[in-house]
Amino acid sequence: MPHEFDRVGSDPSFRWDDGRMKDFARSDDPAVQAQLDRLAALSVPDGRLGLETIRALCARLGDPQDRLPPAFHVAGTNGKGSTCAFLRAMLEADGKRVHVATSPHLVRYNERIRIAGTLIEDFALAALLEEVLDVGEDLSPSFFEVTIAATFLAFARIPADACVIEVGLGGRFDATNVLGPDVLAACGIAALGLDHERFLLAPEDGVPTDPMARIAFEKAGIAKPGVPLVTLQAIYQRKAQAALVQAAKVARAPLLRFGKDWGVDEWAGGYYTEGNVDLFRLPELGLAGEHQYLNAGLAIAMIRAQRRFDVSEGAILDGLRAAKWPARMQLLSNGPLLALASDQSVILDGGHNPSAGEALAAALSSAPASLHLVLGMLANKDPTAITGPLGDRLRSLTVVPVPGQESHPPEAFGPNARAAADLEAALLGMPADDHPILIAGSLYLAGEALRLNDEVPG
Repeated sequence: MPHEFDRVGSDPSFRWDDGRMKDFARSDDPAVQAQLDRLAALSVPDGRLGLETIRALCARLGDPQDRLPPAFHVAGTNGKGSTCAFLRAMLEADGKRVHVATSPHLVRYNERIRIAGTLIEDFALAALLEEVLDVGEDLSPSFFEVTIAATFLAFARIPADACVIEVGLGGRFDATNVLGPDVLAACGIAALGLDHERFLLAPEDGVPTDPMARIAFEKAGIAKPGVPLVTLQAIYQRKAQAALVQAAKVARAPLLRFGKDWGVDEWAGGYYTEGNVDLFRLPELGLAGEHQYLNAGLAIAMIRAQRRFDVSEGAILDGLRAAKWPARMQLLSNGPLLALASDQSVILDGGHNPSAGEALAAALSSAPASLHLVLGMLANKDPTAITGPLGDRLRSLTVVPVPGQESHPPEAFGPNARAAADLEAALLGMPADDHPILIAGSLYLAGEALRLNDEVPG
């Protein structure tokens, strides 16, 4: 079974130094920075497991997780952030006030907590973190546990119509999993893949032994009695499908499966439910890539499965068009970093595992025959995750270090990879031609690209 301290150490906001967790979230606001420094000093004792600490912390705060607006809870290896973006956009298009919790942040810690449509302000964030850190100091909570407790406290205090909450890692032991059936409107599981194997595949009695079945089992840990559990069932491996069916049965959660209870035709843009084929046609999405139609379908199915409120068909369509999510096939806007790339377009994606690489390759299938890849990957990731799916479409491969992290050297990517000191040097050294540039391999690297381009998510 994975240790909780290992789980929070895998959050892309952290690095490890001599066994202690160090957060490199930074703020220009001194009051916020003081609390971020306290977060950075947190460490979790070896061997601590489960949800006991987050439950105890929330109890001292008055159990805010039990006083939230109707919540949509989303897990998955890839696509859960995009699914959350579609949910938020559709609900807001219907005129609803929506709280959103996502992780990790790319540039500013504030990105993790969106209050009724707006990122939390510095003054409110500083006070919130101080309150949670003070009340839970003797519990030795983790960075993520403090973050989630603070998030739920803010969500409980400020009125809204709905919450959208992204799982941090896994599901069963994720700090967000203190949410109970009374506040949950629907749960969803996006695409599954092998990632964070050290944590999610750690040996444990009484769990599936097949790797993909185990991943599905961990994600399905968010299932709750009576709460619709919506999955992308048809795209999962067979043993993962079986694990999800069993988990839903044990949790007594109604299961709605892609390919059986609902579906999406990514190419034709159709959405349907059982017994009501071609219910309506999906528009061109605000997020690029055919794989986003599956994420959009998952979000629609979650909204249609819940019974807390109505969402109009027009709002669903408008939200699908309006959805945005940084570092997912994002075309960089004019800025200091893009200016270094001559007249070439620069695409930014935080994908870092084989499933993400395959989605990238499919999304770029309509692009020119070849592209330039600027790649930075953590040393614990598969170096072929991105280059493998892109195959012979790579016109050039430039490898950069991931700021503040141990990352793969150029030689890990083969003899044709060249090194650059950083993203700026990589773009300055890029051949000036008509081929697009893709920056990928790490959410850390994506955050650095956005910072350098003055495109801080807001």
